[in-house]
Amino acid sequence: MRSTPELPIRVLTHNIRYATSSPFKGERPWAERRQLMLNELEYHTRHCRESFICLQEVLHNQLEDIRAGLNPARGSKNQQWAYIGVGRDDGHQAGEYSPIFYRPAVWELLRWETVWLSETPSKPSKSWDAASIRIVTIGVFTHRTSGDTVLALNTHLDDQGARSRLEAARIIRSKIQGYQRGQYGGFISGTFLAGDLNSQENQEAYADLTGSGDLRDTFKMVDTLRRYGNITTVTGFGYGDNPARIDYVLLGPEGNQKWRVDGYSVMPSRFEDGVFNSDHRAVVADLTLIG
Repeated sequence: MRSTPELPIRVLTHNIRYATSSPFKGERPWAERRQLMLNELEYHTRHCRESFICLQEVLHNQLEDIRAGLNPARGSKNQQWAYIGVGRDDGHQAGEYSPIFYRPAVWELLRWETVWLSETPSKPSKSWDAASIRIVTIGVFTHRTSGDTVLALNTHLDDQGARSRLEAARIIRSKIQGYQRGQYGGFISGTFLAGDLNSQENQEAYADLTGSGDLRDTFKMVDTLRRYGNITTVTGFGYGDNPARIDYVLLGPEGNQKWRVDGYSVMPSRFEDGVFNSDHRAVVADLTLIG
């Protein structure tokens, strides 16, 4: 049972760009970007203990760097941050992760799973016109103080296959509906989907996820005067494709889920040092679960 009338939650999502050995024009190696990324994650979650960090394109060595950076007291039994997620290529450590980081002292993890966005969702695989294996990471978290339960999803859809993006969106909606009808459905207070959809507003995945009524875009739920920063979320390290908004925080359906969006921002990814910390910008949504 809820013990507080309102629960503030911050969701940060960022495609951090995998640690490639062949950098693009304008791209610096992960070793030069790593501390900048850690500084960003620490700064934007420092004053909201209920934060979730949702990342994409994370290789295992990057995952270990981020976990170590967020938990500087090595060996401590009470690590400040933990994560859920697996490498998409083998379900263990190979390939990119789409992890969700959370504070165990704040959130109790009830259940989590990785679902492959393919015709065989229980094992590493790709289908349709996908260029790469794609996954969604799903977790059910209960707030230790208020008792509110949140269904959290983090994904990175394919950058090449339009049909695979559409089918992936349908799988994600089906999973959300399944959780709503399942053992946790009676007490899920709020649902969010974060990630890089590789889909603009007029394209298939975004249209399916938001046009169905299952999810709503935090960008559109907040008063325009409360938005901060950029609108586009892709930088291309200063080169490449035209800027676009393809990174999102989407919120679950109405009904017993009562979200208020207090703030929305797309944060800078480069400062006076000239180093882009990624070819995407972080999206930060400040949310409140209300009774």
